[in-house]
Amino acid sequence: MRGAAYMAIAMVSFATNDAITKLMAEAISVAQVMLVRGLFASVIIALIGWQRGAFLQMSMIRQPLVALRAAGEVAATVTFLLALAHLPIANVSAVLQALPLAVTMGAALAFGQSVGWRRWLAICAGFTGVIITVRPGYEGFSVYSLFALASVGFCTVRDLATSRLPSDIPTHLVSTITSVSVTVTGAILLKPMGGWNPMEISGVALLALSATLLLLGYNFIIMAMRIGEVSFIAPFRYTSLLCSILLGMILFSEFPDLSMIAGATIIVASGLYTLYRERSVGRYKTAAESAGPSMGPDGI
Repeated sequence: MRGAAYMAIAMVSFATNDAITKLMAEAISVAQVMLVRGLFASVIIALIGWQRGAFLQMSMIRQPLVALRAAGEVAATVTFLLALAHLPIANVSAVLQALPLAVTMGAALAFGQSVGWRRWLAICAGFTGVIITVRPGYEGFSVYSLFALASVGFCTVRDLATSRLPSDIPTHLVSTITSVSVTVTGAILLKPMGGWNPMEISGVALLALSATLLLLGYNFIIMAMRIGEVSFIAPFRYTSLLCSILLGMILFSEFPDLSMIAGATIIVASGLYTLYRERSVGRYKTAAESAGPSMGPDGI
């Protein structure tokens, strides 16, 4: 139960970070958000990594999977933030809940992991829920929904690369490299996305809080995964969707419509069934482990 509580705290932290990011994206570009938030996150995670001796093995950064993971995270962060800036926060969160299903499918296709027909049906049902949520071809469809879908795809690449990283590579070394990569990408995209906009102290403070929440959520998930049974605590990742819906209503007056509710319900139900089957089969827990520290496109 303590592990489940840690998972819920992490999800609230991530959802609150998303809300702050969306709020800031109304005044500054996505690239500037990535740059400023990334600077704070990179400094904090680098200090933690230095304290834990993660940089004593710098030669390990030449591992190709580290670069692939960083590239996946960079692409996922850019597409996620673009979607978040233009879509209701609950809709983006709902689409992201399909990540465990996408990772399960990717593991089956890329690594040959055994996925039974029941889980394949759950995956198909989950992506049907995604289609209902984004509503292609109907009034209310936004091209930015495609960015949310792309973010899920890039997160899948990142998570599959993470699952194959050698165990002797320090986690904080990988996190620091990834965070710095996202920050540098924000700097590169700054001019194409409109240049630098002056920021008030309150805006800088909000992005500093956003970076802190990311690291808080990151560490609470690590704590949850270490003390709890993965298959039991993984379903609590869906508390992020509830929190996103609530924050959307309070901060942005975004009230979920019937399509979003129906689609999100199907996605969550499919994810929960996949987790149930993994727990029953007991061989592979790909979907459950996608609730790990690399769950969402957080730039870390």
